Amino acid sequence: MSDDTLPQVRPSGDAEPHEPSQGSGQVPARLEEPLANPGLPAHVWRPTDVDPRLEKRAERQVALMFQLSAVCTLLFVVAFFALKIGDEQDTFGGLGAQNLALGLSAGFALLLIGAGVVQYSRKLMTDHEIVEMRHSAGSTPEDNAASVAALNIGVEESGFGRRPLVRNSLLGAVGLLGIPAIVSFRDLGPTPGQIDDAATGSGLKHTLWGASEDGLGPPRRVVRDVLGTPIRLSDLQIGDLVNAVPDGIFDLEGVELNVAKAKAPVIVVRMEPDEITPGPGREDWAVEGIICYSKICTHVGCPISLYERTTHHVLCPCHQSTFDLADSAKVVFGPAARPLPQLPLGVDDEGYLIARGDFDEPVGPSYWERER
Repeated sequence: MSDDTLPQVRPSGDAEPHEPSQGSGQVPARLEEPLANPGLPAHVWRPTDVDPRLEKRAERQVALMFQLSAVCTLLFVVAFFALKIGDEQDTFGGLGAQNLALGLSAGFALLLIGAGVVQYSRKLMTDHEIVEMRHSAGSTPEDNAASVAALNIGVEESGFGRRPLVRNSLLGAVGLLGIPAIVSFRDLGPTPGQIDDAATGSGLKHTLWGASEDGLGPPRRVVRDVLGTPIRLSDLQIGDLVNAVPDGIFDLEGVELNVAKAKAPVIVVRMEPDEITPGPGREDWAVEGIICYSKICTHVGCPISLYERTTHHVLCPCHQSTFDLADSAKVVFGPAARPLPQLPLGVDDEGYLIARGDFDEPVGPSYWERER
């Protein structure tokens, strides 16, 4: 291919292109070029095409971008482990330092790879205009062979195979991008807040209902979820439903408060004692017709609050899972696969409702380590 002429695709000799016979279904091997020159300007050599020093400098620039991308990837890993999050998180300008560092390092890692590829294509890859003549239908074997040959020529002209500095730095930068994805899997757990500890109510198997400072403290009172006031046995009438939480939850802050709110909310319902069908071993978990169940749906964890007094059914508003509170909160409709966990109730010396222990099973949706 010359510097200032376009590739010409013409049949050999002076013969006109062969026309296929009517209905033959064959495609001519070649088509004559309809225009001698469609008006494209002559090719102009770039500085990097004629000056080896500029070509080498451009190659170093591209490699530097790929290397800086690799550095940013490593900074992502360092920030993930070195910067604190939670109540004692590191901050920068009022923002969480870890989130800021992770976002910037990952962003620049990808940006520098993109910029390096663009710089490489603009200054080092061939920039000749290529014209491909259209044909009527499927390509002939000759055209396929010509396409493969043209592709091989393009690979050769890109110079990627004979520029080890660019090639190796790009492969290294792209390869290191897998490390942040692997490191980020650590957030899937277990984190310190997911380690099961009955004394503090942490983890997936325990809640604040069974927690105390020494693990041996008095039972927690059942308090209203907004006011935090304890509930007396005489406060509830037949048909009442109260949203409640454990006493002491409002003393928590930050992550601990959010974790407790995600697991500890309950619904307290009063019905006629003879309407309750207790589950095995739960004959004394209700107090004068007052029963308590987890407010967290066992399907995907939505909060439950829609109560039908006449049937004692409670409905999850997300996917319409329905539970019968009079019969151990068994599922009567919907996608939920488990009954709502029940909380054993009692009454203290002052007549307030208390929890005599934690739930006997994890609250919320099922997970892979939970026995059915």
